[in-house]
Amino acid sequence: MKKLAVVFSLMMLMASCNQVKIAYVDVEEILKEYDGAKKAEEDMKAKSQAISQQLDQLAQPLQEKIQEYQKNKDNLSASARQKKESELMQEQQMFQQQQQMAQQQVQAEGQRMFEEMNSDIESFLEDYGKSKGYTYILGSSMQTKSVLYGEASLNITDAVIDALNESYASDTAEDSGSTEAMEIPEVPEPAEEPAPVN
Repeated sequence: MKKLAVVFSLMMLMASCNQVKIAYVDVEEILKEYDGAKKAEEDMKAKSQAISQQLDQLAQPLQEKIQEYQKNKDNLSASARQKKESELMQEQQMFQQQQQMAQQQVQAEGQRMFEEMNSDIESFLEDYGKSKGYTYILGSSMQTKSVLYGEASLNITDAVIDALNESYASDTAEDSGSTEAMEIPEVPEPAEEPAPVN
């Protein structure tokens, strides 16, 4: 019986030495308050506005050609009118393709930035957890709800945000690179159709 009590005491001692330390964070709050996320959002807005301005500049000559055609179409022969309309439609289709490609490029860039930021945050949380002796740091958000209940003392969101922003500030001080501008992709000119043989 004494041996059993000693074994039980040893097991309890070992369990207390290997105590699991768990905390949780609000992922949405981190993304909202993290300076890196705010900067990424500002960068994406700026890039999106720059693309929009470039598209407006590209649309201007086409709009002018359409207005010019509208003014003069009554003075054109039926064949000249048909030819001009075909040219304008082709230009408009090319512009729409450029617009679509630019939108896809902005979306892809936004997705890439989001994935990169998530990876940075996860990497930071891993280092933070190790340095603070946590066995687990759980993440919760409105979508995932992985923490249905947790004591307020186990919520380390604010501490993580502070540490994350401090780390971001020191990283950006070291790496003050400029953000690269996005260019609208070029749409290749369609091959000219051969003239009909009579």
